[in-house]
Amino acid sequence: MDAVYKELSVKTEFEWKPFLRQLLVNSIAWMFYFMFGLSLGAPTVLIPQVRKEANSTEAINEDMASWISSVAGYMGMPWSIGLTISMYYFGRKKSYSFVALNSVAAFVVLYCSVDATQILISQILQGVTAASQTTTSVVIMTEYTSPKYRGIFSTTKTVTMFLGIWVANAIGMFFHWKNIGLLGILCSMYNFFAIFVIPESPYWLIKQEKLGECVASHRWLKGISDTSDRELNELMNTFDYNGNKKSKTTLDVIKKCFVSLQEPEVYKALAVSLLVVTTYYMCGKLVCTVYSIQILKKMTDNESAAYVGMLVLDAITICGMVIGCIMSKFFGQKVLLLTSLAGGSLFLYTISLYLFLVNLSLIFESMYISLGLLIAFSLAISCGTVMSLSIFGELLPLKARGFSVCIVSIFSKFTLGSVLKLSPYLFDSFGNHGGFLFYAIFSTVLFALMLKYLPETRNKTLHEISCGFKHKDIKELKHSEAIQLVPLRKK
Repeated sequence: MDAVYKELSVKTEFEWKPFLRQLLVNSIAWMFYFMFGLSLGAPTVLIPQVRKEANSTEAINEDMASWISSVAGYMGMPWSIGLTISMYYFGRKKSYSFVALNSVAAFVVLYCSVDATQILISQILQGVTAASQTTTSVVIMTEYTSPKYRGIFSTTKTVTMFLGIWVANAIGMFFHWKNIGLLGILCSMYNFFAIFVIPESPYWLIKQEKLGECVASHRWLKGISDTSDRELNELMNTFDYNGNKKSKTTLDVIKKCFVSLQEPEVYKALAVSLLVVTTYYMCGKLVCTVYSIQILKKMTDNESAAYVGMLVLDAITICGMVIGCIMSKFFGQKVLLLTSLAGGSLFLYTISLYLFLVNLSLIFESMYISLGLLIAFSLAISCGTVMSLSIFGELLPLKARGFSVCIVSIFSKFTLGSVLKLSPYLFDSFGNHGGFLFYAIFSTVLFALMLKYLPETRNKTLHEISCGFKHKDIKELKHSEAIQLVPLRKK
């Protein structure tokens, strides 16, 4: 045991190596988010192209169009369970390799598709990628990344997803939609080969009671320093490593998970995680992005303006998220998220009121005012709220983590599919003003709940965040759990 510590406690020669290694790991996760963005953005442009090529709207009717846009979310629900089980028994790395291979298959099917049914099959296969967004990707980004980098790396992943949507829309606007599938194949191949370079997660290794491999993996990822030593000590104390193998049946694991759900640091963290996921999908931005052409056509009565507005809104969204990533280095994530949500809600109410007055013929509709209000909403909401998924992985409890990931992921995919499936009917039934008012009210309720229950996670380790749900403040944490930590170098 002492030999392991002595060998691995030598000062690393290059301090920048841990950063570059963590950057490599996160680039794989970012690429998966980018590819999922491609699959979300593809229906926006391929549906009009297929209809135009067939010279008939029946080539893809409205019901099939809504399924193509939403089926990946629903298919992500069973895969959320499958990937969670896979991560528990086979580890993060092997599970990620499977997701990469599935992505290759999904984009190959998309590239070879000639009708709506084959396109739908491609989107069904994307259910695995959808599930990975809230299972493997989130777990890997939080477990492989140091606290000082985790905030900026986590917020960047949502930027890449919306960048994928923008790229898909741009390809569909200027080129044939099949090029989206070709780009997806190339991205999938990069991920498949890059996964072989990274080690297994130290969190999974310590659960398997592989101490030596856990330390080696942690050192490879995060180097050797007082901070990394402290994090590794917290990791070992959290899982109470005792060096003895314990055989656990699946029933034992399930029982342990349900027992853990009764602990405050588990059920409170899980509830707040579900709240954050709900905020991401119900703030109205994702709907405006996926159905931007349909919404803009109704607001402007100009198809060419709708396509241009779609690209402008996507570009504004990406710029806003980049601004949000920069601001996250100076402000707490809770402050940034709530400020963004408040601004987005205000603009949703404004858009709803404006469109309602236009509907009553009390004012004249202006294409520039409509686009201006949507741009203001996109900029406000993208600076923080659309990056809310970047912090839910930090909130998940360390105890029963896999079980919690599974619950959140199933809920996330159900919400994603339902929002994308039902939103077209919402806007058709109540008009654009009614649809925007619905999301404005929902955002206001979510703002009140987040203000009360969301903790600040900036510059905190996963152990500190988890303990924060059962301790009143950080001082109490330091005098209870943190005092048990023993520096590795004194071993």
